[in-house]
Amino acid sequence: MYKMIVSDLDESLLKDDGSVSARDLETIARLKRQGIKFVPNTGRGFASVQRLLDDLGTRGEAGQYVISYNGGAVVDNAHNEIVLAKPLPFEVADQIFQLAMAHPDYCAHVYTFHHVYVTRPNPVELGYLANRQVAFTEFHASDLQDFAGRDIAKVIFQHPEMKMREALRDEVAKTIDYQPTVSFSSNRYVEFNPAGIDKGDAAIALGARIGIAPDEIIALGDNSNDLSMIRKVGLGVAVANAIPAVKEAAGLVLDVTNNEDPVTALATKLRL
Repeated sequence: MYKMIVSDLDESLLKDDGSVSARDLETIARLKRQGIKFVPNTGRGFASVQRLLDDLGTRGEAGQYVISYNGGAVVDNAHNEIVLAKPLPFEVADQIFQLAMAHPDYCAHVYTFHHVYVTRPNPVELGYLANRQVAFTEFHASDLQDFAGRDIAKVIFQHPEMKMREALRDEVAKTIDYQPTVSFSSNRYVEFNPAGIDKGDAAIALGARIGIAPDEIIALGDNSNDLSMIRKVGLGVAVANAIPAVKEAAGLVLDVTNNEDPVTALATKLRL
């Protein structure tokens, strides 16, 4: 029997307008009454998903959780208490940031464990952040010295072309003597997390903390940063709009996209 669903947000649970469908909210509430936990497992910071937790009915509730920063932090909703965390070494974050900022076309996001900082946001990116209700502080710098002494969860870079995102990944790999966890998300970002961090290990670690075995966990996702949880938990589930690699790794591929009540489709398919 499944006891926990961990779900990616953008392009998985959330519709293109950034909301959760009314049917999925009803389904999630029903599953919660049955004792099945529903845990957002996202690249976002936990502070930016508080409105979503309001919709899910888990904001501020003890024993309900969020996995943030692609597995970099596990947070208890009761007091937004970080119960598991691993930061990106500052020197590494600074090196990656400086490499990216040497190119004029990247927009950068720096995630501390409590806030998001953005430099060079273009109009399209500003619209995307507004749609996702992400609160951020804009800053202007060619390095991260202003962040020295602060824990950095991850750094990510937005560019509309995949070849440019891949080029930055390759440049970091050739230049920096550290192997960050690299993933691509939302068809717009290349993300650099601490080595060894992924959504799958975080889901399993949370399960171990609360007495849920890996084979009792379902993971729902769509993109490459979801692959680890799709592969590592009991049942990996892909939405119909998922990239081919996620569909290939999933034990179940839904017939519906993120815009068509994916959690309800999942629950119906599995008779939850």
